[in-house]
Order: sequence, then structure tokens, then C-alpha cells
Amino acid sequence: MNFLVTGGAGFIGSHVCERLLNDGHSVCAFDDLNDFYSPAIKQRNIGDIQTLAKPFTFVHGDLTDRDAVEELFASEQFDQVIHLAARAGVRPSLAEPALYQRVNVEGTVNLLEAGRARNVKKFTIASSSSVYGVNSKVPFSEDDPIAKAISPYAASKLADEGLGHVYHHVYGMDIAMLRFFTVYGPRQRPDLAIHKFARLIQEDKPIPVFGDGSTARDYTYVTDTLQGILACTQKEFGFDVFNLGESQTVKLSYLIELIEKAIGKQAIIDRQPNQPGDVPITYADISKARENLEYNPQIKIEEGIPKFVEWFKSMNA
Repeated sequence: MNFLVTGGAGFIGSHVCERLLNDGHSVCAFDDLNDFYSPAIKQRNIGDIQTLAKPFTFVHGDLTDRDAVEELFASEQFDQVIHLAARAGVRPSLAEPALYQRVNVEGTVNLLEAGRARNVKKFTIASSSSVYGVNSKVPFSEDDPIAKAISPYAASKLADEGLGHVYHHVYGMDIAMLRFFTVYGPRQRPDLAIHKFARLIQEDKPIPVFGDGSTARDYTYVTDTLQGILACTQKEFGFDVFNLGESQTVKLSYLIELIEKAIGKQAIIDRQPNQPGDVPITYADISKARENLEYNPQIKIEEGIPKFVEWFKSMNA
């Protein structure tokens, strides 16, 4: 098959491209290489993929540029689209809500429209656990009410899910929405907590800890997320939504302990107040993904953090 992977130069996207290529598919990665974090990191990811010497092309472009998206779809026929490109992060979205809506919502419409015009029927689209907001029921199930987003980022992902349903209902497209739960592992974005904490601890600098350390996240190792994404490309759903988490909550204080142990240094804690838009817990009910995708996460946090730190040290040797 010929796959288009948006955000293909990023953390999760680059792993998806590699796996698809190793499985014998052709891949086109589309990415704007924006400066949300260093474009050099994304360019290195693309370079790693190119060393595989597989049928891979990279197109530098912006999803919000409708002409560029149309030109992309006119250049070759795609069998499926895996849409991972987005402005990510709860806290940054508080500073630039209009940017998040433009990229995440308008960009998704441009992509769906280009695919519809060329009869690309199957899309797998990244959503986020952020859509659950402050959910009083744990673990979070795909059937839970999600009408109360508490950040612009979450609102943009809610809109994407709505668009996915519209394009299935009106145009008959096959669309799977994947709610990711705090993905980590090699190539993780440097602004995310695990990567940031590892760097600051290594450099003997304070790490910012919002709240008392009791907030908990469902950290998901990237290879487990990858398994769920690829499973979606192999079946038809009409329209459906799946949680892709580890189904294990980890308190922030325990996460820091694990990173300290793996790095071999003690963290200097800089206590700060809770941040607007943050939720106290994320926790995925993955029973639906287990049943429909044979999703079976393998890497617990006690194994995943040393794996990440091993990669981190190799990149900073």
C-alpha cells in the first residue's frame, strides 16, 4: 500500500513511517518542520528513515495551506492516510488558541477534503486523552461524556473527532480516531515531561513540578501506541474511537523517582502551582481496543523509563 503520514518527521510519526516501510509499504511523510521544537530534531528523524533505503518520500508543507495539500494529493494516489500532524500540548495551547484551532481543525478539514476529492476512503487520525477533561469516572472509556474540554488543545481534538464522524456519515469514509495517552520513548519531543526531566536532572538543574506530585498519567511506550495505530490500518470500522493507553496510572512523584534511578542523579525540585488546563489524572480503559484491535501493551513504566534514558544518553554522548 501507499501511505501518507502527516507529521511524519515527528516523534510518533517517524516511528510509524519506519514500521510501515519495514512492513513493505510505500510511505510519503508530510511535515511543516515548524519551530515548536528544534526543526533539526525532525530533520534527523527524516534522515534516520531515509537510511532504510525504502520507498520513502518527504514533502515539506503546511496543512493549513490548502493549495499545498491539494498539490500533495495530486502528486500521487494514496491508499490510506495516517494523520498525526498537529499543534500539540495543553499548556502551549493556552497561549495560542487560534493557532491550535487553525492547524488542528482547519488543517484536518483540508486533509479530509483532499482525500474525499480523490476517493481516499481510509483515515486513521490522532486524537488525545485530553478530550476527557476532568473526568470523575476512571478509567476513561470511549463512551464517557466528553462535552467539557478545559484547554484549546482538547477542544481542537474534540472538533477533529466530530469532523471524522461527519466525513464518515456524509461521505462514507472509513475513519478511526485514536485517543493517545501520554506517549513516550525514543525521539520523544524535548518539551514533554520525561524528556525535559531527564535533561534537567542530567544537567543538575531544577525540574519544574506543578502541584504536589500527586497528579497521575497513563504513560504509554511508543511501540505500544504504534501497535494500535497499525492495527487500525488493517481493518475497516466505518467510524470508531479507541483509547490507546497502557491502562496503568503513574504518579508524577514516582515517575521522577524512576528517572532519577535511570539517570543516576537526584532531581532538584522546583515546586510550582497547578497549571490551568491540566487534569489530575488520565487513565485509559483499553478493553475496546483489546477486543477490536488486539491491542496488547507490553512495556510497563519500570521498563520503559530505562529504555528511554538509554536512548537519551546515546543521543547526548
